[in-house]
Amino acid sequence: MRPRRPHAASGFTLLEVLVALVIVGTALGAGLRAVGSLTSNSAGLRSAMMATWSAENRLVQIRLGREFPPVGKRNFPCAQGDLQLICEEEVITSPNPQLRRIEVSVFDAERPERRIVKLIQLVLRPTRT
Repeated sequence: MRPRRPHAASGFTLLEVLVALVIVGTALGAGLRAVGSLTSNSAGLRSAMMATWSAENRLVQIRLGREFPPVGKRNFPCAQGDLQLICEEEVITSPNPQLRRIEVSVFDAERPERRIVKLIQLVLRPTRT
């Protein structure tokens, strides 16, 4: 009869399990940070898109109405969906008297110091018919 050799222990040691748990925990933490970052970026992109729509709406309104607005600055609400926005329209003279420069800036109504977008357009004086 042969002498029996003790079997090598099978499975993981406690140290190996703890190292695996630390690695998995670190990966999950990084994943949660990435998801949080994507969420905040998504909200910023949404507000930028809505603000751009508001500014473009005003510029299209000027073009379609064939307006030649007077020089000056004015503010008006320009909400998009559930986002409360304030538009600031500034009309500036240009070296060519037939053109006016129109700058439409859009601000967050909750934080009026934060400009979200600014669009600029030149408008030609309409011809008389």
